[in-house]
Amino acid sequence: MEKINIGSNAFVYPMPVSLVGAIVDGRPNFMAVGWVCRVNRTPPIIAVAINQRHLTPKGIQEHRTFSVNFPGLDLMEKTDYCGLVSGREKDKSGIFEIFYGELKTAPMIQECPLCLECKLLQIVPLPTNSLFLGEIVAAFTEDRFLTNGKPDIQKMKSFVLTMPDNNYWKVGEHAGHAWSIGRKLKQE
Repeated sequence: MEKINIGSNAFVYPMPVSLVGAIVDGRPNFMAVGWVCRVNRTPPIIAVAINQRHLTPKGIQEHRTFSVNFPGLDLMEKTDYCGLVSGREKDKSGIFEIFYGELKTAPMIQECPLCLECKLLQIVPLPTNSLFLGEIVAAFTEDRFLTNGKPDIQKMKSFVLTMPDNNYWKVGEHAGHAWSIGRKLKQE
């Protein structure tokens, strides 16, 4: 089968759907973000790419903290809304029940199955976005979202984003164990 060129607007998919939180102009603000990735083990560092025109970067830069909240399917409508409207026009602080951790300036969402509290380490400017690198100082969840003490993606009912078709997808069934399933080939 011959490969075809589909242009440069390609994405590695799926992307985890998240809500990035920051205090902006004295109140909590949340925006939907799909460009999120863990990029370092120790210390735990997460990268979040946000367009420079958005309001949320202002709060991240001012307080040098932010949160990354991973919603379940039950929050899809509210999550999408946070991606449709700007905090410049709408006060999004009342959409969710908010709590704070150790840093006191990274608003997190009580209804989200997993919330990461982050301290800003570095901002990498890109042509249209800024890449925010944050150290994860704490992760918050509930017992009901854990299996063997670890977050369980099926219990969390997470959803993902595909681009450029702009669709949300449910997380599917378990397919195999990482760093294990390929051992047979390693032995050959």
